[in-house]
Amino acid sequence: MNACTLKILHVLDHSLPLHSGYSFRSHSILLEQQRRGWRPIALTSPKHENECKPPCELEEFIEGIHYYRCGKQSHSKSYAVAQLQCVATTARRLLDVARRERPDILHAHSPVLNGLAALYVGRRLRIPVIYDIRAFWEDAAVDHQSYREDSWKYRLSRNLETWVCRKTAHVAVLCNGLRRDLIIRGIPSEKLTMIPNGIDPEKFRTPASVSKSQLWNFNGKRAIGFIGSFYRYEGLDLLVNSFHHLVRQNGWASNFVLVLAGGGEVGEELRTQAHSLGIADLVIFAGRVPHASVPELYSSLEFLIYPRKSMRLTERVTPLKPLEAMAMGRPLIASDVGGHRELVINERTGLLFKAGDSLSLSEAMKRLGSDDQLRESLALAGRNWVLRERTWSATTAPYQGIYETLIGISRAATA
Repeated sequence: MNACTLKILHVLDHSLPLHSGYSFRSHSILLEQQRRGWRPIALTSPKHENECKPPCELEEFIEGIHYYRCGKQSHSKSYAVAQLQCVATTARRLLDVARRERPDILHAHSPVLNGLAALYVGRRLRIPVIYDIRAFWEDAAVDHQSYREDSWKYRLSRNLETWVCRKTAHVAVLCNGLRRDLIIRGIPSEKLTMIPNGIDPEKFRTPASVSKSQLWNFNGKRAIGFIGSFYRYEGLDLLVNSFHHLVRQNGWASNFVLVLAGGGEVGEELRTQAHSLGIADLVIFAGRVPHASVPELYSSLEFLIYPRKSMRLTERVTPLKPLEAMAMGRPLIASDVGGHRELVINERTGLLFKAGDSLSLSEAMKRLGSDDQLRESLALAGRNWVLRERTWSATTAPYQGIYETLIGISRAATA
């Protein structure tokens, strides 16, 4: 197989210009495949248009990557009918794009609706299908309070996920937590390949042209904080409580501010919490920071805190943001949920605290804030590990073996 002629059609939930961890991971994978000499293209589901304002074109190029869109559609009020409509619309558009582009591989990324559409088109056109799981979306829905874990919607999503994993030619997973869960469901281990999150080292470093005076100014105070989405499972209420404890017990008010950069479902709750605790003047809500300015914000913070709560989602899924912090040479504190333990070696590349324990987090923050040598050693070890193990070039390398094997099997079957 000539790598320069390898064309992969990715099926995505949504993409840039919408900003999310999902979008950035997708685009990074496509850019890395392009750097390898492959020809990645992408189709986003109708859900992209539901969030995109102003309305997007049916085709667009972003940094040289060709994105196709399904077009906006109205959805039924019935949950089941709406999901079927999404699959049908995606499948129709995917069939048209695949006939036009003639890809070697269909590469569907979670949620499972994309996997269903890709399997249908793959069978129609005899194209191998790989399914890429970043999270079990039913678990995220539980945290977002879309439905309960004992509901029929949860069971339906879980059963469809398992079915698609059985029917697709190969399954890529974000981390070991997802891999272990699928093995328990009966998916053969040899059918599963881990493709972890990565970073672009050129993007996550402070530009040499930026001086200290040009970085974020926090009125002379030392700044610590969190950069990411304000989802309930991130545990930011615990972080605010722990910071309040340190302000009251250890006199941090004269030295530190807590920076929360991002936005999401609990933003107003956090503002109310900080006000009720009397620390509103010490908690800075930086809003959604432009992507190009994020490295400068990282460089302005002495350390980062990731206080995720323990639940099925966080125990099984690894986040992207701690990798960015380590790539920027920033020390970090994280809860000891399973997703964090896959990224952080306690006392070596970061500090882990007991998930859900405000006092444990306060002690870790106090310790890291008062120990210059510890901050330096954690930052250096974390950055070295990321540059060695978690660049996009390293994490996406296994795709080549998967693609070559599936194309070889497909060609042998049609010979």
